Amino acid sequence: MKKKKYILIGTHNRGKFKEISQLLPKRFIKISPSQLKIKSPKETGKTFKANSKLKANYFFKKSNKITLSDDSGIEIFSLNKQPGIFSARWAKKYGSFNNAMKIILNKLKNKSNRKARFVCSLTLRISKKKSYTYEGLIYGKISKKISGTNGFGYDPIFIPNGKKITFGQMRKDKKYKMDHRFLAYKKIKKKITAL
Repeated sequence: MKKKKYILIGTHNRGKFKEISQLLPKRFIKISPSQLKIKSPKETGKTFKANSKLKANYFFKKSNKITLSDDSGIEIFSLNKQPGIFSARWAKKYGSFNNAMKIILNKLKNKSNRKARFVCSLTLRISKKKSYTYEGLIYGKISKKISGTNGFGYDPIFIPNGKKITFGQMRKDKKYKMDHRFLAYKKIKKKITAL
C-alpha cells in the first residue's frame, strides 16, 4: 500500500478545491494555500496553460509541497472567445458570477451562434525540475437563461454537447465525471497515481 502524501491544490476557489479533491486518490492529504497562509500570485500568462504553470511553480516554491494547479475558464465563440482567461476576473469586475452571466446572456441576445467551450489546464509540479501540464476541453453552448444552483462559476449557463441541461442543473457526481477538469485530470492521472 502506498504511503499517504501531501498535495497542495493551488487555488483559493472553494468550488475548484472541492472538485479537484474529489478527483484525487484518497491517500493524498489535500491542502489549500489558505491553510498555509499563501496568497495567490498575479496571473500574468496569456493562456490557460501559462497561468496554470505560473500558479503551480509559485505555490510549489512557497510550500515546498507537490502542487496541482488549475487554470480554467469559458470561451464563447461569438464573443471572440471571451471571457477566456479573464473568466474569474469578469466575475470580480462585475461583482459576482451571477452578474457576469447576466452580461454574457445580454451580449448573446441577438446572436444565433451560442457555441462555447470550457477549458481547463492542470499542472502538476513534483519537484524543481519535474512538472507536467495537460489540458481538457468540453464543448457545448450557452443557455438562454441561468439555470441550476449546482457547481460554480459559469456552470448555470453552459449546456454540454449531447445534454439538454446546464452543468448547474446536473448532479455534481455526474458533472465531475465529464467536465473539462475531469478530462484534464484523466490525462494527468497516471503521473499522480505514480507518486
